[in-house]
Amino acid sequence: MESNNQMKVVTGDAGYVLEDVPHLSDYIPDLPTYPNPLRSNPAYSVVKQYFVHVDDTVPQKIVVHKDSPRGTHFRRAGPRQKVYFDSDEVKACIVTCGGLCPGLNTVIREIVCGLSYMYGVNNVLGIDLRGEDNPDSAEMEYQGGYKGFYARNTIRLTPKDVNDIHKRGGTILGTSRGGYETSKIVDSIQDRGINQVYIIGGDGTQKGAATIYEEVRRRGLKVVVAGIPKTIDNDIPVIDRSFGFDTAVEEAQRAINAAHVEAESAENGVGVVKLMGRNSGFIAMYATLASRDVDCCLIPESPFYLEGEGGLFEFMEKRLKENGHMVIVIAEGAGQELLSESLNSTNNQDASGNKLLSDVGLWISQRIKDYFAKQNKMSITLKYIDPTYMIRAIPGNAADNVYCTLLAQSCVHGAMAGYTGYVSGLVNGRQTYIPFNRINEKQNKVVITDRMWARLLSSTNQPSFLGPKDVIEAKKEEPPQTGLLDGENCKDNNKQGSC
Repeated sequence: MESNNQMKVVTGDAGYVLEDVPHLSDYIPDLPTYPNPLRSNPAYSVVKQYFVHVDDTVPQKIVVHKDSPRGTHFRRAGPRQKVYFDSDEVKACIVTCGGLCPGLNTVIREIVCGLSYMYGVNNVLGIDLRGEDNPDSAEMEYQGGYKGFYARNTIRLTPKDVNDIHKRGGTILGTSRGGYETSKIVDSIQDRGINQVYIIGGDGTQKGAATIYEEVRRRGLKVVVAGIPKTIDNDIPVIDRSFGFDTAVEEAQRAINAAHVEAESAENGVGVVKLMGRNSGFIAMYATLASRDVDCCLIPESPFYLEGEGGLFEFMEKRLKENGHMVIVIAEGAGQELLSESLNSTNNQDASGNKLLSDVGLWISQRIKDYFAKQNKMSITLKYIDPTYMIRAIPGNAADNVYCTLLAQSCVHGAMAGYTGYVSGLVNGRQTYIPFNRINEKQNKVVITDRMWARLLSSTNQPSFLGPKDVIEAKKEEPPQTGLLDGENCKDNNKQGSC
């Protein structure tokens, strides 16, 4: 067995590899264990096999050949027969960081209710934007996210407090970007006697969670650090999808439908819709496939050009002559290299270290108008729709609410079982515990040499805009190894990305 602080690698027969998560017992000897309270929980008494076997693992890759090695596996999530916390000793806290995403409140609710109803834990804090610990203190500031730890902004959370928050968008705790100081955060955790930390956020947030775990381990604290990955763009690797993604795709249909109605109602009408997708075009791709009203989809992973033979403008002229209208969907990160050349944009960053993007939707809309005005071949009527903040601020839909429940409850089971330094995530349809370093190693992106992108091109009948050099570079990219959003790894015809 190989080991580092963030991942234990266990090998077995026939090329079996388990990328396992850390455990409190790895660095704290002789920890006491307790019978799992679920043994006497009426909700679980009717379940035939409600404890996960110690050797249960989930494969990362499910499409194999008869002589393929068994490959990489992750530890299966779920309740264990023994737990490493007595219910009365648990003091948990929940923090939400980064941008908003549908389903955040559902995750908060299910962590609180899961701890209480399944394990009898009633001491749960929320790292809050406002806080109620020191309402008269000059130190109390309006800071959420990681900043809330050392601003000492906390509120008590009970099942009654969170009962109906899943019906609301956003996060009841508030959120922020940046302001991350590991030692001050762990000092706050240690001073308050917190021993379970649940961190909900995207790739930047989970990188922060990994450093918190490292510092907790260095100090030898009995503190679980567990994450639930959150990104509306679905750009976190390994997992099938991130929560909020289904809702975002569904809500994007409203904007696309509005653009289609506007375009169809005017002579040579053009509807342009900008959707979220800073580095990954999953929302734009899936919204396009679901809509059937989109004529062209532009994403960050697929370069495109405007003028000349085979360019976007030539395609637009052809489509408008054929249909009299068209709809373009563009992800916010698409075409940024074209904007840089056109606008001499700078490389400014936000508090999370993300590059500040120029508004590609406004830019491409103006370029389209200028082109057709200059050509004087046909007059167009263009309508631009940007639903970005409307989409991310809504509550989760039914599918995402169910998914959020599974993520939250799985995370709670892992924390009570003493696992730490992990995120709860879905891999090939099974809940798993994934080491922080696997989540943080790279971003999940649309693979334009994959069959899913080919399906989109076939649906819209748009050109690929790729030259020979672009194709060669695209083929060098490593395809994702999980199944739900990867057309090559298929297992269920009712799932997204199935064959």
